[in-house]
Amino acid sequence: MIRKARITDAKAIQQLLIHYAKEGLMLSCSLSEVYEAIRDFYVYEQDAEVLGTVRLHICWEDLAEVRSLAVSEGQGGKGVGRKLVEECLTEARSLGLKRVFALTYKAGFFQKLGFSEIEKSELPHKIWGDCIKCVKFPECDETAMIHKL
Repeated sequence: MIRKARITDAKAIQQLLIHYAKEGLMLSCSLSEVYEAIRDFYVYEQDAEVLGTVRLHICWEDLAEVRSLAVSEGQGGKGVGRKLVEECLTEARSLGLKRVFALTYKAGFFQKLGFSEIEKSELPHKIWGDCIKCVKFPECDETAMIHKL
């Protein structure tokens, strides 16, 4: 089941994110940051266990980011990530957003969901906001993808 995250999900969300941050696949996120952004998160829950998460982060009047997409090991390839991203796209449409982007190492995954590759330079809010905190900045090796709604 996919649902909006609750306060009680924060620690499970953070654990999923830490796993991928340790592998260098996403930025780390403190528990405090998860609590602050809890309204942005969705979770995939099965048998009362959080097995996946994603966040829709609004950046500007017409732009949002799908970020913090993490699926528990053993759940990959089951459509959990796809369903989580689709939930974000549905919310973005309902909010009247025009574009949703992602920075990713899995460009093929996002292409299957209707995203197309763009230059990172087209995302100035992202580059100078969060990316500057990354150890890989300015030599980012992620692919920028955008979905026009």
